[in-house]
Amino acid sequence: MKYPRPAFNAPGIKTTNNKTTFGGARITAPVFDAPVSARENFRNAALRNDPKWVPVSYSDIQSLLTNEMADEKPAEGSRPGIQLGPRFTEIPQYDYTFLDPFGNSWSWVKQAGGAMLTPGTQLLGDIRDWEKVIKFPVFDDWNFKETAERFMREAYDPDKVMHINVGQGLTEMLVAFLGGYEDGMTALAIEPEACADFFERFATFIIDFFEFLDGLYPIDFITYHDDWGTERDTFFSEKMMEELVYGPTKRIVDHIKGKGKVFELHTCGKIERFMPYMCDLGIDLLQIQRRANDMPMLKKKYGDRIGFCTTIEGMVTGVRYSNDKISEMVRNTVDLYGKGGGLYPWLFESDPEKVWLIASELYWYSKEFYEK
Repeated sequence: MKYPRPAFNAPGIKTTNNKTTFGGARITAPVFDAPVSARENFRNAALRNDPKWVPVSYSDIQSLLTNEMADEKPAEGSRPGIQLGPRFTEIPQYDYTFLDPFGNSWSWVKQAGGAMLTPGTQLLGDIRDWEKVIKFPVFDDWNFKETAERFMREAYDPDKVMHINVGQGLTEMLVAFLGGYEDGMTALAIEPEACADFFERFATFIIDFFEFLDGLYPIDFITYHDDWGTERDTFFSEKMMEELVYGPTKRIVDHIKGKGKVFELHTCGKIERFMPYMCDLGIDLLQIQRRANDMPMLKKKYGDRIGFCTTIEGMVTGVRYSNDKISEMVRNTVDLYGKGGGLYPWLFESDPEKVWLIASELYWYSKEFYEK
């Protein structure tokens, strides 16, 4: 069946106001009458189990980044002490440094719009000393509970998917503690036993952190971050994946999925060689770089085993497109990645009319797509 696309701000169409993940702007998006709830449909989409439409992040998902759950806003030009993570929700327009909960120093770089390990930082000089040097944070020392109570009271929307980030993963924190990728990757090669022990302990920390947050928020969906490559290739070999990274990562995935949550892995770089491992890990959704990976090929080859978070195929942030071109790109995204489910695009447009157009075309075209 072909459905009409309601015009911008058409009367009788419900709307929802949602916060963007990056920058914290408020977006008003249409909400259309649907055969099932957004939460049920998202889970079915993620698990490739007969979704009714492709989830629309503008309206279907309510997201919290790590820094939103227990942080204070940094003052310009100061070192504010400990932060849970970079403040992506605000995108500070100045450079500043902060400490993570373990004591690593990070620098927010305005020009890059992100944080990097402060040059010269090396909390751990030898991975064999990790048990003596690394102090794991105590969750109750933070204001997690107060922040969660305020969120549940003032902002939580039970009609939307509740999504959280659980922060940096095994290899990312190995690199952070050792002061950079050169020492981090060298440690994998020359001290595999110490790295394996550290990974097992850090996997336990991630699981404990998830359990703590799961007691505060009605979580449907989590994203776990662990960058595994550059845009040329992976940081480490298949042998290192099998012997060092796979086991503790599997333990994290199994625990979180065992609690009924949708599990997404965010990993930067050209990671195509790791796709069989990602499928075997049981990851539901994969958030990877389109410019570094042939995602249409990966969908064809692995789409029956794993899903993908994409953007709108071909759409470049900041470039102005005609309405017809936007609709065409939305339809192409569904055609490329929607078969069998396993697709949800993360949407970045903020212009109200374009938001309406993308949300409307994505919902109605994907509904038509799945009905066929």
